[in-house]
Amino acid sequence: MEKELGQEEIDALFAAARKRRQAVPGESRSRVLPWSFARSGQISNEQLRAISMLNDIFARNLTHHLAAWFRSRVQVSLVSAEQIPFSEYLLRIPELAWVGSVRLEPLRAVAVLEMDLTTAPAMIELLLGGEGRAGEPRELTDIEESILSGVVEAVCRELTTAWQPVGLIFSFEKRQLQTQIPQLIPVSEKTLCLSFELRLAEVSGLLNLAFPAVVSNTILRRLAGERTRQRRHTEEIRQRLGELVRRCRTRLALDLPPVRVPAETLGGLHPGSILRLNLPARSAAWFHAGGLVLFEGAPVGQADRRAAHLLVRSEAGGPTGAKAKA
Repeated sequence: MEKELGQEEIDALFAAARKRRQAVPGESRSRVLPWSFARSGQISNEQLRAISMLNDIFARNLTHHLAAWFRSRVQVSLVSAEQIPFSEYLLRIPELAWVGSVRLEPLRAVAVLEMDLTTAPAMIELLLGGEGRAGEPRELTDIEESILSGVVEAVCRELTTAWQPVGLIFSFEKRQLQTQIPQLIPVSEKTLCLSFELRLAEVSGLLNLAFPAVVSNTILRRLAGERTRQRRHTEEIRQRLGELVRRCRTRLALDLPPVRVPAETLGGLHPGSILRLNLPARSAAWFHAGGLVLFEGAPVGQADRRAAHLLVRSEAGGPTGAKAKA
């Protein structure tokens, strides 16, 4: 026989349910949000900014090193820093590209260094005394491979210098074939990918680096520890350092652009000879400070001293109109 509840009994049941809900403080409905396990271990925007600051130092140092080595205008700048699967990175490598492996010590890991072949012929021509003209991308000869390996070794040295706070040493191993690249890093592993734009006299291309997850995790841990140990200098110390830097002396030079002169002409020189250079009279000279090209200029006189009239900045091309004693 079914029992029918009256209104008073129904109200009593609802009241008892309300009391049980109030007896557990802080209890609330759980909020369910979608989550992708592929995002676990993802580098945050703040961590990417810290990595970008580290690599801005590398780009600036490499710019100065290559400009002095090539004796030409060079600009290296960080384009992007992102975390993607290695399989996605492999899809971005063009068919004509120079790809090499770089050993990372003491982690015993391997990174991938990729360079556009649009810039390789120009760099090789500059190192051989040419003008670094643009050319069609092509495969390199054995001699050109050897010359370009020297450039990659210089890149690894600058990486070691810039990443000194992290404690990594970069050592170039060898160039890798397209079929060998997937064997360097597991294709499903997340990689830290850095892209740099390399601008030479007439060409530009990308220099890409891909690091395995063990390297990116180590970088983030050590950068976080380094930030906790950093201390700001007092205003008095900063002023004192500025005064000491302003007193430093550096070597200056005002040089004409390199020219080609026949060997027979040099063989016939003697005191009093005039050597004709294949340069227009209006050609600007290069003003160097500490081995770095800073301005285009012209030699002038100031009282009884030689001086340099600085005309255009080498990187920005803006007129300055300043004078400096050489």
